[in-house]
Amino acid sequence: MFKNILEVKNLEVRVKQSGLRIVKDISFNVREGEVLAIVGESGSGKSITAKVMMGLLSKDTYKIDGSIMLQDKDLTQMNELAYQKVRGNDIAMIFQEPMTSLNPVLTIGSQLKEAIKRNHPNMPRKQLAKEAVHFLNMVQIPKPEMRLKQYPFEMSGGMRQRVLIAMALVGNPKILIADEPTTALDVTVQADIIKLLISLQKKLNMSILFISHDLGVVSQIANRILVMYSGDFIELGEGKDILNNPLHPYTEGLIDSIPSLYQKEDVLKSIPGQIPGLADGNHMKGCLFYNRCSKRLPSCNEVVNEVQTDGHTVRCNLYAQNDEEVKV
Repeated sequence: MFKNILEVKNLEVRVKQSGLRIVKDISFNVREGEVLAIVGESGSGKSITAKVMMGLLSKDTYKIDGSIMLQDKDLTQMNELAYQKVRGNDIAMIFQEPMTSLNPVLTIGSQLKEAIKRNHPNMPRKQLAKEAVHFLNMVQIPKPEMRLKQYPFEMSGGMRQRVLIAMALVGNPKILIADEPTTALDVTVQADIIKLLISLQKKLNMSILFISHDLGVVSQIANRILVMYSGDFIELGEGKDILNNPLHPYTEGLIDSIPSLYQKEDVLKSIPGQIPGLADGNHMKGCLFYNRCSKRLPSCNEVVNEVQTDGHTVRCNLYAQNDEEVKV
């Protein structure tokens, strides 16, 4: 049996002023020592879900329902003071663009040492420097002693991302959330960062929640894949099953949209239409992908059935055997 390190149940996020739902009743788990990838278009709710886990959404602006259990702690019930003991220690996060996460007027060393000191407030200055070098070595940054004296703008994008990973590892987190960590990098550097994350995950037995819209990148790192659309969960399964045997028409469309190295096409494939806006999505009764789906059934406009088969879960009426209109 797999042990869950994180369990999300019936998570909903609403904007208090308008009442619009950004995340719509999603449930999933992250197993100990695995990489779970969340994929979907921009606006599908991936990053918002991550920010809820990190306690980064203002409760004055957003209403959060459901539960996020990190072992025996419900993160949705914590106040900011309690969250400060969890954030960075039990759960940490790296963001898409490292230059916006690092302070441009402080050296890499001062920022990394500050993160270390937060976890070890009584650590001597000399030991802080040694620890900073240790973490830069861990993320494979060459000449770490020299890099500590540099400012973020003196480093490449890939190097800055490695610094952020080092800062995230300072508290020895049980789960690392990586929100589009390779999107701002070129292809060769992307591959290096993916290899580094895989190496660290195995070495530290750490779980990773990897957020991306790029299925090519996800295929290199994910054990399981969760597909989101317009704030809703639509498909979840083992990485190979999702990529080789997608069940939901939206997942099929995402995979078909990946350019092929072996076939020359004048026009790249795409999913017709656009993801529904918040207001439109909140008023739709059935499948949110209904208006863009080429396989839709009349019943899809009213209700969506969730089907589980061999560890593969999909919300799609095409697989609901109890529906008279459905082709199984």
